[in-house]
Amino acid sequence: MLIDLEKVSLSLSGHTILEEVSFSVNRGEIVTLIGPNGAGKSTVMKIALGLLKPDRGRVHRAGGISIGYMPQKIMIEDILPLSVRDFLTLRPGTTRSQADDVMALVKITHVAASPVQRISGGEMQRVLMARALLGNPDLIVLDEPVQGVNIGGQEELYQLIGRLRDERNCGVLMISHDLHMVMAGTDRVICLNRHVCCSGKPENITAHPEYQALFGREIDAIALYTHHHDHHHDHHGNVVSGEYDGECDHD
Repeated sequence: MLIDLEKVSLSLSGHTILEEVSFSVNRGEIVTLIGPNGAGKSTVMKIALGLLKPDRGRVHRAGGISIGYMPQKIMIEDILPLSVRDFLTLRPGTTRSQADDVMALVKITHVAASPVQRISGGEMQRVLMARALLGNPDLIVLDEPVQGVNIGGQEELYQLIGRLRDERNCGVLMISHDLHMVMAGTDRVICLNRHVCCSGKPENITAHPEYQALFGREIDAIALYTHHHDHHHDHHGNVVSGEYDGECDHD
């Protein structure tokens, strides 16, 4: 077990933010937090990272665990002359070669020399994901990883997250509002509304009364997203063109 939250509660200015929230993330597992705005998802993530201390409850992290964190967004002053590659190498111990490797992984090598303030929102999301992958962390924590990314790019990034889990045997804790894609790309869903409303496999969660109470108007529109292939992948995860009749070798 990489991280375990047990009956975590937090109040701020007399308002209950979280109430007895419990869940864990294991190695080789993708866990996704969903819930309405104000449900406490980002607060839970900050507690998991050790950035906030709960009023009650316990947080256990595996000894020696390394964590890569992708925030929802980041503000960088326009007056700071900083290329994408320079931004990545600001992480202590990061070499230019390591920065180039993660940029290739998330497909942003074309903006390596661009000022980080001038790239698109979708490209910036990929930069933040690349930064989270530096150092080959045991646990990757992603706050809305596909925000601002187009539909095709969203699919690619969710596939990348799945490949990273498979190839590196890391754990992934993710916040997402994209119910269509996330339901097919996660192992376990935690539905949060200040407390854990329900949790389990995606196909079971959608039938839960509390899930339907929160997302009822979206239920009819949501079918679990299925990734249909007219290609397959080699053992590096690269697309190989041509007809393919077998099962895809990634999630």
